[in-house]
Amino acid sequence: MKRLVLLLFLFPTLVLAQEDLLEELENQAEVSQEVEAAFKGLKIVNFESTKLVQKRNLYFIVAHRFGTVKNGVDDFFGLDQAVTQLKFIYGITDGFNVGIARSSFQKIYGLHLKYNLLQQQKDGFPVTIAGYNLVTVNTLLDDQILPGVSFNDRLSYVHQFVISKKVTKNLSIEVIPSFLYESYVRFDDQDNAQYLIGFGGRYKLTKRFSLNIDYGAHLNRSSQSLFKNPLSIGVDIETGGHVFQLHFTNAQPMFENGFLGQAAGDWSDGDFYFGFNLSRVFNL
Repeated sequence: MKRLVLLLFLFPTLVLAQEDLLEELENQAEVSQEVEAAFKGLKIVNFESTKLVQKRNLYFIVAHRFGTVKNGVDDFFGLDQAVTQLKFIYGITDGFNVGIARSSFQKIYGLHLKYNLLQQQKDGFPVTIAGYNLVTVNTLLDDQILPGVSFNDRLSYVHQFVISKKVTKNLSIEVIPSFLYESYVRFDDQDNAQYLIGFGGRYKLTKRFSLNIDYGAHLNRSSQSLFKNPLSIGVDIETGGHVFQLHFTNAQPMFENGFLGQAAGDWSDGDFYFGFNLSRVFNL
């Protein structure tokens, strides 16, 4: 009789414990359904990937682009015309990042937000979607050359949806619908509001090496413009949890407003730039 009474008292607790255990297992199953590591770097080459900085991590990134290799030994294959970007990116949460950067190209400062919207699932949602917003300030614009230039004229804005899919264990692809607004444009028939679409991909060659490529198609470029669509190819090298990126590109600027609208190189003419990205991660 005592055992029966004890069982009656314990039964609700056992049921609740079982429900909690099942709920925990279901949550773990849901987490395990997420497709991760479509891209190992925060960027493919120039375009953003869907990878984000984890919560309370701080990335310090040094991005470097040499000058064009076209001039050969005259400027040591671009060494004399190099530009550098320094960037800090902080993970406020696993799905929300904020970053600040400064580039020696046109002495531009930038502030960006990047955030996860939807995650690819193994047996569910087919793609990962992130949002990316950037505002930049061009401090090189000179009011002596451009009389009456205002602070607003120095501003550019970029808004992107970054959509990736891990197709196989080795292959990931990406589409990046993009909107660029430049307060100051160089050509009379260039709209301030510009529309572009980017494409990119990563193919894993070995455990530590991958081949990356991205391209951006400008949809309403000025008929007077001499700039080209950005095309870049490079490799990711994974070293002890970090990714070292080497690449060739026809766009020397590293901010989105620069490479989307001002890619000056022409691959068909041997006019492109060598560059690399180095990153250091701090756990705060």
